[in-house]
Amino acid sequence: MIYLLVILASVSTLLYYYFTRTFNYWKDKNVPGPKPLPLLGNIKESALRRKHPALVFKSIYDAYPNEKVVGIYRMTTPCLLLRDLDVIKQVMIKDFELFVDRGISFSKEGLGLNLFHADGDSWKVLRNRFTPVFTSGKLRNMLYLMTERGEHFIEYVDKIRAKQPEQPIHVVVQKFTMATISACAFGLDLDDDMYKTLNRIDKMIFTPSYARELDMMYPGILNKLNGSIFPKFVNTFFDNLAQTVVKQRGGLPSNRKDFMDLILELRQQKTIEGTKKMDDDKLRIVELTDSVIAAQAFVFYAAGYETSASTMSYLFYELAKNPDIQDKVIAEIDEVLKRYNGDITYDCLNEMTYLQQVFDETLRKYPIVDPLQRNAQMDHIIPGTNVTIKKGQTVLVNILGIHHDPKYYPNPEKFDPERFSPENEKNRHSCAYLPFGTGPRNCIGMRFAKVQSRVCVAKFLSKFRVEPSKNTPTVLDYDPKRSVLFPKGGIYLNILPR
Repeated sequence: MIYLLVILASVSTLLYYYFTRTFNYWKDKNVPGPKPLPLLGNIKESALRRKHPALVFKSIYDAYPNEKVVGIYRMTTPCLLLRDLDVIKQVMIKDFELFVDRGISFSKEGLGLNLFHADGDSWKVLRNRFTPVFTSGKLRNMLYLMTERGEHFIEYVDKIRAKQPEQPIHVVVQKFTMATISACAFGLDLDDDMYKTLNRIDKMIFTPSYARELDMMYPGILNKLNGSIFPKFVNTFFDNLAQTVVKQRGGLPSNRKDFMDLILELRQQKTIEGTKKMDDDKLRIVELTDSVIAAQAFVFYAAGYETSASTMSYLFYELAKNPDIQDKVIAEIDEVLKRYNGDITYDCLNEMTYLQQVFDETLRKYPIVDPLQRNAQMDHIIPGTNVTIKKGQTVLVNILGIHHDPKYYPNPEKFDPERFSPENEKNRHSCAYLPFGTGPRNCIGMRFAKVQSRVCVAKFLSKFRVEPSKNTPTVLDYDPKRSVLFPKGGIYLNILPR
């Protein structure tokens, strides 16, 4: 019996040592930070799915108001939380070539070679070649697809509202964003069966996988093991979707000028190349295989509908709570639409300046994707500090902390679109507002998201208004079991005809 106790004590001691072996890393370098727990480091609440990661990092951000950087541990891995806006600007923009990678890559066969997750030369080639699909000219060409779906959306809202005024607003607007992204990306109109399948996929994509914690503990292990963070069903679905659309178009670009048309134009080249800054630079090439096409279809679809749907859910929630702001938005929409004979055009949307301020303030208060993450390409001294980030280590930026810092946004819990008036914006640090990231690796679909959301809101508020219902939460909590910043239990609002 005594031998068994000795063995158990020895194993426990070894495990404790192993799971705390790195925990003097920042202390030895005189970098301040919270005390880590064995195995879980500083992310216990998010690792156990009790609290959203954005809130976990915000609590650390708030606890060190006078520090430029804070040393933290994701599981047992030392990382650096950047707090100072000048430091963030240096890393994300000025020293971008040293921090190109996000460090969240996984198997290229498991949808990993997409624009969001890809790293290194693969990302550079993909970004270079897919940027043209998001120009203002391309968006003008796609606008009719959005407005047509907007008309169907208004009919749908009128029908469900007549039966039951109180509605889960995220589910409602998701109907619009799923339809528009499917039309703009793949030329597809969705039926009920496809909606059911996509809702099933939604849960698979946006429910955090413990593969992420494993990759935090052993950075790069998903690549080494050729593992994916998504179930095989998701991979198969987007493989089949891409192949179906390619087959429908005979493997050639159509006249739609949509996302798949760009892919089909590139597909004729078999491979795509990155640009060379210097003549002696190596040529960067990505072979445009079926799995690469499926990966782009996946990320364009997933990012395109969910981020906009969540943003608009928060926007309508704030309008319901602030009827004076809602009245002002409605008055602007009515006035601009009258000048354009009721037609929503690209120029018409750009004239809805107060609506844009409301959109910006929504993402200030509720940044959907948090934290931002970058990996160092080599050892690098963080500017303005004596802290060296080692090659392969991760730096993090907590957007929620910055957006709710009274130093940059006085009374941060107040919803105030005037924060984004031209006179207020010009005096703000360029890294004080980061809902789409910043620098060369910012969100490629930012313009698309803004246009899609404004079309939906303009259509909706031209016919309806929103008010709190008996089930509308007074304070929002965020779902720890969803990877984007999402309200726990959803948001119920009354939808009323104007």
